[in-house]
Amino acid sequence: MNVLENATRSLLIPAAGVTLHGDLEVPFEAKGLVLFAHGSGSSRRSPRNRYVARMLHGFGFGTLLFDLLTEGEEEVDRHTAHLRFDIGLLASRLVAVTHWVQASTETAHFKIGFFGASTGGGAAIVAAADLGDKIKAVVSRGGRPDLAGAALRRVKSPTLLIVGEMDDHVITLNKHALSQMTCERKLELVPGATHLFEEPGTLEMAARLAGEWFEAHIGKHANTPAKKKVVAEKV
Repeated sequence: MNVLENATRSLLIPAAGVTLHGDLEVPFEAKGLVLFAHGSGSSRRSPRNRYVARMLHGFGFGTLLFDLLTEGEEEVDRHTAHLRFDIGLLASRLVAVTHWVQASTETAHFKIGFFGASTGGGAAIVAAADLGDKIKAVVSRGGRPDLAGAALRRVKSPTLLIVGEMDDHVITLNKHALSQMTCERKLELVPGATHLFEEPGTLEMAARLAGEWFEAHIGKHANTPAKKKVVAEKV
């Protein structure tokens, strides 16, 4: 099946010695492809990330949501909660999946962006720093970019940090991370939102901010821009 048929395709992705499950969806004439790095204790089935992915489809971007951990690792992590904070491991998986995407004949032509949530935000920044100009833009939603450590100074990809206005502790962490970055970067606070963006309209606003960031930094490089109306959905 051609990925450009705008249907969800389930994938098994070889990555750094393991096989990861992924869901790929690419609208017709997509402008680019956004890889998702989910957060603490989550998976490719995260309803919030899937909502954001659907919104990005409306902006004309393809999405790849995949599990950063294997099923066995997820079982262990449910009891220990340590792998979800292993930013080095998560970033290495994201790098490996990016290489796989860029080696596939069906997706190699796409400009790539990263969308990270919670600890996935830190992993996305580390992976972007390692991959350099291969990554055209990064967005972190309610993320922990502070966990990226020294990679904050190395990342070159334009980076948007989205945090809920009521998420005081994470705002502080994001401001500190922002001060260490030298690339194009911006912090957006979503009014009325707490950490999980559960308040009416807040996740929609975060998704729109992400779509506009990817549009500005990936869409302008696209050869065949998609013309699709962005319609808000219920979570």
